[in-house]
Amino acid sequence: MWRALAFLALLAVAAYGATWIADHPGTVTIVWSGYEVVISLAIALIGVLIAAIVVGFIWAVVRGLITLPETLVRGSRDRRRAKGYSALSRGMVAVGSGDPMAARRHANDAERLLGAEPLALLLKAQAAQISGDREAAETAFQRMVDDPETRVLGLRGLFVEARRREDDVSARAYAAEAARLAPSVTWANEAVLEAQCADGDWTGATETVERRASLGLIEKSLARRQRAVLLTAAAQEREAGEPEAATDRVMRAVKLAPDLVPAAALAGRLLARRGDLRRAGKVLEAAWRAGPHPDLAKTYLTLRTGDSVRDRLARAETLARISSWHPEARLAMAQAAYEAREFTKAREALAPLLADRPSVRTCLAMARLEETEHGSGSARAREWLSRAAHAPRDAMWIADGVASETWAPISPVTGRLDAFVWKTPTEVLAGPSEPRPEDTAAPEAAPLPLDAKTPVVQPAIPGLNGAASHVSGAAPTTPGAVPTNPMPAGTASPVVIPMPKAVEKTGAAGDGKARQAL
Repeated sequence: MWRALAFLALLAVAAYGATWIADHPGTVTIVWSGYEVVISLAIALIGVLIAAIVVGFIWAVVRGLITLPETLVRGSRDRRRAKGYSALSRGMVAVGSGDPMAARRHANDAERLLGAEPLALLLKAQAAQISGDREAAETAFQRMVDDPETRVLGLRGLFVEARRREDDVSARAYAAEAARLAPSVTWANEAVLEAQCADGDWTGATETVERRASLGLIEKSLARRQRAVLLTAAAQEREAGEPEAATDRVMRAVKLAPDLVPAAALAGRLLARRGDLRRAGKVLEAAWRAGPHPDLAKTYLTLRTGDSVRDRLARAETLARISSWHPEARLAMAQAAYEAREFTKAREALAPLLADRPSVRTCLAMARLEETEHGSGSARAREWLSRAAHAPRDAMWIADGVASETWAPISPVTGRLDAFVWKTPTEVLAGPSEPRPEDTAAPEAAPLPLDAKTPVVQPAIPGLNGAASHVSGAAPTTPGAVPTNPMPAGTASPVVIPMPKAVEKTGAAGDGKARQAL
């Protein structure tokens, strides 16, 4: 529309000019080499216009002849570049679809047509990767490293290849160099942080987290949480040899993340050793309000070494009131009441937990009460032990499919920071197992009644206070079932249990047999 208006405006100006010249006639006299030519003004203007057109045409022809070689070269280069980018696009599609032969062919065409183009080198490296040619892939990435514009991209490729061949030293070096060249690169920062955590360099890892937060790579709340985890890990290492340094670090961790259970429990222990019981109690109570946990309850009940069992019972009642009688508070209350020989109070604390499916700890607590009151061979004690063998498991520290009794700052599988979460393990039901020849050789023995006198050996099961208890008269365990008894407290190394991930079908088709895969 604007072009049409501009054309109409120019046409109006030309018409006005022609009208003005017609209204103001005149002559133009040209004297040259003894000749005199007199023409009208209109004809002179038309002649000048024709001469300008002719001169312009002649100049265009001459200029075209002069620039013809350059034009031909530029056209060939543009066609070559267009073919190269077309090959590059087809190669990327082949890589995405998993066609190694087509990817290599298009990568060679792109490199031949485009030369050392970064995308062509990347396509060549990716084509080599999906073809399994690691040496060619590393060569392509090394060529990227030699170019300042693609150096970080090449380092990323070399880092991935080093990880694949399990060369941690080279992978760390590539990640550190990339983080130095481009501090805002996320993968390099994460790799450096993972390496520092694996080496136990908690101070360096804390600096890395702070740098990532300052660059805006992670949220401020996540940075505070990670700093608290790193400070807690550093405090755990110094708990025995440097209690003052450990206390300083763990209190900073508690300030950053008051709900971090390992930090609060460690702070309570360290402050109690210093005699600052009031401050230790406040830290533990604040963490208990955020989320009741057995480690917090254990530390809170044993803050003062010389406390009597009645004092511990009073502390357990305080935790119960703070958390509105949370299940963890009831278990702690039952433990304290049991130690104080208040069996009725212990039963009252556990009663609400027995309405639905009681967990393993609840069943073991009831079994221990029955053993103490009625003897280890009593029918009630054996019944609770039998229920414990099939009861839902209690919450544990779980990270990347691995369950552990103790917290750790990083995942034992992936090395991820702050990976452990306190939650209930997933229950996987085992299918019917195939009978063994030795089982079918002899007739099955009849089950013993609950009041039978013949003792049955029971595997070690943790008691209410974490110590293992060997009790006779337990129900036999199911073959293939996931063990529910963790390692007794006080063991040097923590128990790590792989979590069940799937139920795998085995045997012939239609046999209906399943085997639990861990």
